[in-house]
Amino acid sequence: MVVVTPGPLTTVQDLGRPGLAALGVGASGAADRGSLRLANRLVGNAESAAGLELTLGNLKVRFDETAIVAVTGAPCSVKVGERAAGMDSPIAVRPGEVVAIGPPSSGVRTYLAVRGGVAVPPILGARSTDTLSGLGPEPVRAGTVLPIGTETTGFPRVDHAPVRKGSGDAVLRVIPGPRADWFEADALRTLGSEPYVVTTESNRIGVRLDGPELRRAESAELPPEGMVRGALQVPPRGRPVLLLADHPVTGGYPVIAVVAEEDLDRAGQLRPGERVRFRLS
Repeated sequence: MVVVTPGPLTTVQDLGRPGLAALGVGASGAADRGSLRLANRLVGNAESAAGLELTLGNLKVRFDETAIVAVTGAPCSVKVGERAAGMDSPIAVRPGEVVAIGPPSSGVRTYLAVRGGVAVPPILGARSTDTLSGLGPEPVRAGTVLPIGTETTGFPRVDHAPVRKGSGDAVLRVIPGPRADWFEADALRTLGSEPYVVTTESNRIGVRLDGPELRRAESAELPPEGMVRGALQVPPRGRPVLLLADHPVTGGYPVIAVVAEEDLDRAGQLRPGERVRFRLS
């Protein structure tokens, strides 16, 4: 497939390259892994196959041969040639047709899977683009040609996958982090008491939040220590940063809490201006 219009940021993503943090290599991978897995299942791929992650949509790609694609994640309009198509469904594409994906009405990241997977060469066992380290394929540009693979798991088995859409403030469950004792006694209660707002200084590395200050009880410097996806680091200003897929493998700010694994996909869809609440598990 050939990229006609790349949108603000479109990258190749799979489920990442976990297990290499000791070598200084982050896991990366899709920010909303559940949506990528679903897109791959809809076209008959293994869940780990590489697809495209669109940040704020506006992608157009042309297929030179017959293909089956699926679009999941942040809801967007989808057109194939002159035909309107639906999300969360397998879509047949004829040779020469352009798949056009509009901007999302909510959320941030939309996923395009193609039957056979995006077959760029793997690096350290994965095809993911890590925007922090630069590891993996470059973000796509107009004219980028992406090879399509041949490995599949069978034929698509459903014509539509119902997906429950959230409404209202995002609610993320958290557990106390390894440095919760570096904060004042009421800091965890403060974290869960009022919503935070997602700022425009957010990307695949992390989501910066504005809201109630989390005051530290310990003023010493913290030596760098390992970080995980979902960690809530707190810089000196007292407003947390929620680490996402391309987070650094170490950090020197204390982690007050960590988002539950089951809520990390929702975290990957947080949009600037959206409110998010944390619920202590």
